[in-house]
Amino acid sequence: MNYVITIARGYGSGGRRIGRRLADLLNIDFVDRELLQLASMESGINEALFCEADERVKMPPFLFKNSRKSHVGNVLRPEQNGFISDRNLFNFQAQTLKRLMEKESFVVIGRAADFILKDEPNVLSVSVQAPHPFCVKTIMELLGCPEKEAESTIEKIDRYRADFYRYYTGRDWNDQTNFDLCLNSERLGDDRLIKLITEAAKLKFGSVFPK
Repeated sequence: MNYVITIARGYGSGGRRIGRRLADLLNIDFVDRELLQLASMESGINEALFCEADERVKMPPFLFKNSRKSHVGNVLRPEQNGFISDRNLFNFQAQTLKRLMEKESFVVIGRAADFILKDEPNVLSVSVQAPHPFCVKTIMELLGCPEKEAESTIEKIDRYRADFYRYYTGRDWNDQTNFDLCLNSERLGDDRLIKLITEAAKLKFGSVFPK
């Protein structure tokens, strides 16, 4: 049986880097934007449409904040209205994620994967966060930008992620009770954080997880 580790992360926390290192350590695939390509191949819909939908949120922010239900559901057929709507494109991604789990184990970053796979066996959901000053410093070094620009970028991206998550899941992205494991990357550092995720996976997955 396969297993999946989902990683939600604050911008600048290093969650994506940690996810890739974890996948390399476990010798399994690392899934991020690759999911869009897979969903395109399965649906026959141009990958560019998935990329465009991935970058935008059409609803006004106040509607996101009032959303209390999940919009994850069945995909529409080509002849139905809304076949290439953002919602249907997201549901194709959800369907692709579930099918991929049937074939292999992997680490997946973001994309509300913790919610999509919440009823599947052998899924460990992880949230990687870090204090704001740490994230600002990380983004300043990564982008070579001044402090104010780094702060603005972090606020924009984290707000988008929270709105995206709220709309499609009906949940609060900042509610750490949504996840099995919540970790502070500044306090722990990459190596300890990866070790903790690995140990948690061993406990949760048992014999499914490689020794």
